[in-house]
Amino acid sequence: MLEKFHVAKKDIVHVEEKRLRTVTKEILMTQGIPEKDAILATDALIKADLRGVESHGVSNMLRAYLGAFKSNSLNPKPNWKIVKETPSCATINSDNGLGIVVAPQAMEIAVEKAKKTGAGIVTMNNCGHLGMLAYHSMIASDNDMIGTTMAACSPRMVPTYSSVRALGTNPISYSAPADKLPDFVFDAAMTSVAGNKIVLASRLNVPLSPGWIADKDGNPIMKEISIDELNHEDESKNLENRYNKGYISSSVDLLPFGGTREIGSHKGYSMAVVVDILAGILNGTRTAPTGEYKNQGHFVAAYDIDAFMDKKEFKELMDRYLQSFLDLPSNSEGKKVVYAGYLENIEEAKRSQSGIPLHKEVVDWFKKISNELNTESL
Repeated sequence: MLEKFHVAKKDIVHVEEKRLRTVTKEILMTQGIPEKDAILATDALIKADLRGVESHGVSNMLRAYLGAFKSNSLNPKPNWKIVKETPSCATINSDNGLGIVVAPQAMEIAVEKAKKTGAGIVTMNNCGHLGMLAYHSMIASDNDMIGTTMAACSPRMVPTYSSVRALGTNPISYSAPADKLPDFVFDAAMTSVAGNKIVLASRLNVPLSPGWIADKDGNPIMKEISIDELNHEDESKNLENRYNKGYISSSVDLLPFGGTREIGSHKGYSMAVVVDILAGILNGTRTAPTGEYKNQGHFVAAYDIDAFMDKKEFKELMDRYLQSFLDLPSNSEGKKVVYAGYLENIEEAKRSQSGIPLHKEVVDWFKKISNELNTESL
């Protein structure tokens, strides 16, 4: 995560992982979520916080999910089911269930199919927010497989040369196991910045970088700009409003990664279309540009390394490959060259020992909501 999104030391409250898990699970269960599903959802949220991905941890998403349950936008007890299946593929109707509950189970199905056929692919329609995509991809790499996850989301992205939003942030994640080194784990939105980072910017009062967002006419804003300068109505200025309305539906229009055509926005735009096809249209989801968008579609896949080569040899080759990046000389900035998943692995080990750093505003919210719901508090 960019340094600007880290919580300032003066605002940090460290919370023990076990304690945060207990409190989060109890809060989720007040919404009618079965205990086994609440445990799974809690694990997805806490994993994001442990790895330093606060945008998809309890700080942002727990209260967003509570808002969605309150407005009946999510089904706490989904009767999700497979509606089409082959030995290697499956399509799931998620029954409007929370993505961080349905998707891990879908990836487990993909893993089991991959053990039998070499590759398992599962698509999900009628589903809620997927959380940190890497969580699902890592289920595959934990099984010595290569994992892929995609999410076709609600409209937030303004395509290259468009004056209106027509695509989601449509993130993609890949995970591949290594031997002794941390696994390669990539997870990124196809916009220049993830939508939830706008919420972090609001909380931390940090400016948005050039090339992240568009103006009201769809033109890229190529200068640093604060949230307050945008002059949007209520949502961009009122953090609590965004949470209370369920998912964080900021009025900020996001640009494809690249920002402008000259530096590659058409690539981010096109990759978002690929996600819409695989995670949306392939399972019948009405995707964003059609104007028929109703809910999210998702895609997970597991590829069994043993179907291609000896997995021990693969993991040893991965170590040599990834180490070659770590050994590269630094440029004039003097920062160490790393790869996707390396720093997150270090952060997870650190936070497991020292606690998860939450913004004091988040801790205050936990105390308030725990009192309202009559659950244990931090």
